Amino acid sequence: MCGVFGIHGHDEASNIAYLGMHALQHRGQESAGLVACRDGKLRQRVAMGLVSDAFDRATLANLPGETAIGHIRYSTAGSSELRNAQPFLFEYAGGSLSIAHNGNLVNADELRAELEAQGSIFQTSSDTEVIVHLMARARAQKGSADVVGALIEALKRVRGAYSLVLLTHDEKMIGVRDPNGFRPLCIGRLKDAFVLSSETCSFDLIEAEFIREVEPGEIVVVDKSGMTSHKALPAQEPGSGETFCVFEHVYFARPDSLVNGKSVYRAREKMGHHLAREAPVEGDVVIPVPDSGVPAAVGYSRESGIPFEMGLIRSHYVGRTFIEPQDSIRHFGVRLKLSPVRSLVDGKRVIVVDDSLVRGTTSRKIVKMLRSAGAREVHLRISAPPTTNPCFYGINTPTRSELVAASHTVDEIARYVTCDTLAYLSHEGLMASVGGTGYCSACFTGNYPVPLGSSDLVQLRRARV
Repeated sequence: MCGVFGIHGHDEASNIAYLGMHALQHRGQESAGLVACRDGKLRQRVAMGLVSDAFDRATLANLPGETAIGHIRYSTAGSSELRNAQPFLFEYAGGSLSIAHNGNLVNADELRAELEAQGSIFQTSSDTEVIVHLMARARAQKGSADVVGALIEALKRVRGAYSLVLLTHDEKMIGVRDPNGFRPLCIGRLKDAFVLSSETCSFDLIEAEFIREVEPGEIVVVDKSGMTSHKALPAQEPGSGETFCVFEHVYFARPDSLVNGKSVYRAREKMGHHLAREAPVEGDVVIPVPDSGVPAAVGYSRESGIPFEMGLIRSHYVGRTFIEPQDSIRHFGVRLKLSPVRSLVDGKRVIVVDDSLVRGTTSRKIVKMLRSAGAREVHLRISAPPTTNPCFYGINTPTRSELVAASHTVDEIARYVTCDTLAYLSHEGLMASVGGTGYCSACFTGNYPVPLGSSDLVQLRRARV
């Protein structure tokens, strides 16, 4: 997952973009970047790490202009290194162009091989760069000077998930969602300025008004005359319809955001309600695995009537780059992030609610940690179905062989994580929680709405062996 942000028509565009990116930090922590435009010149700053590490007053002062776009990265396609940090900035026959991408193109490898065979030279290993090369080729072949026309021609050739924000040298800000609408992209208004963002939580921070979501297959163009809309992208797969990523509701999006027209917090709370109905168990206390498990645990508590407590406390000061110098202290990793409140769990039958269980290693450590704090019983409840398949639409999930639910029964997983009982939310319960149809749930069902590229199919087949 990644986060994209853009603002057009504000005299402090870079400062506002910085704040918007900060609100999207939960969507990625590998790199952060910002591109701003003034007087026909695009200026770029990208760096590894967090937004607060990449920018300060001096760097933001060197990014003047009334239009800026930003990107928060968690890599899915392309290695984690500075050359893959976005937004990318390119010079080509049509002028300067910057692009930020959330999602993953399933046919990127085939397109890249084709373009390289025709003489294209790639600067990164990211799938996003394929779009820019296709745009340049469309301009050369069709002789069109229109950046939107070139973009449409390029996107007709790609498949997969993409929410894009682009910035041109003539200060056009462009937002795009793929025809399936896998990833979110929202439109807001800050006085006279237009704002684009992956999530509405960034609008709340900068005090912008949420207008609407960019529709699947829609291109919005913002320039000095205002915003125009183009519904020009055909369906990637006939009959597939809209397939918004349901995992945005389960885990990715911030609880205070609205995605796909629904409150993330309320959706997770409903998941907890359904989970309590489907998998009741006698207990003394319901505790969440913070932070993403909190709303579902609230729902479980309310539906079951069992008291809710914050029995695990999360440290907000543990970075992703923590170094464990010796094998003898490696097991302290989870304890650095989570700590049990002994007075709330000692001697109790504890129901632990988490949003997902992927490999099972973290859940195993949490259960053992609660037992060491005196928990008499530990019952694990997951507010999503078992994750049995990898995602190819913008989520960096493990291969199928690494997903514990792909090869083990619920009872086997329960024995591995050492809990007394384990239960998952059903797929039907999940869909009821988010309001029905129009979602991609391939990570739970294996039903991929857009055909996978050849390289992805090879990986998928290998993972099934």
